Amino acid sequence: MRILGIDPGLAQTGYGLVDTADGELHLVCYGVISTDAADPTPIRLQTIYQAVQQLITEYEPGAAALEELFFGKNITSAIQVGKAVGVITLACAHAGLPVTEYSPAKIKDAVTGYGKADKAQVQLMVRNLLNLEETPRPDHAADSLAVALTHYQYARYEMMTAGGMSD
Repeated sequence: MRILGIDPGLAQTGYGLVDTADGELHLVCYGVISTDAADPTPIRLQTIYQAVQQLITEYEPGAAALEELFFGKNITSAIQVGKAVGVITLACAHAGLPVTEYSPAKIKDAVTGYGKADKAQVQLMVRNLLNLEETPRPDHAADSLAVALTHYQYARYEMMTAGGMSD
């Protein structure tokens, strides 16, 4: 199964793709979709939408996973990220790609075994689980890979408890 993990944001949306086969994880690619703060929001959202569509077309993932929107103190920022989540979800829906969202705590728990792990711990585990020589940069890209790994863990568990296991 190929999984597209996404760490949504208006300025930078991280993406990472991993393949799973026979219980092993393999990195396909990762990066960020960047938008220009000088552009109007609709143009920035269009950029994100088109880039996600391109990733889906080029890499043909079987599932997409997003980090759930986390409401911090800045409501304006949360609204902007929510808009990005909307266009990302729409791009996936147009491609017939199932989307699952995971909370930051679930991602930390699935990747490190501890739901309150710090960013450095998560990045170290992403690096170890994917046998990478270096931590993926920027942070949004590493976070998107953690989301993809989380989806793998949850999907694997569901398949195992349903009576069958295949990657």
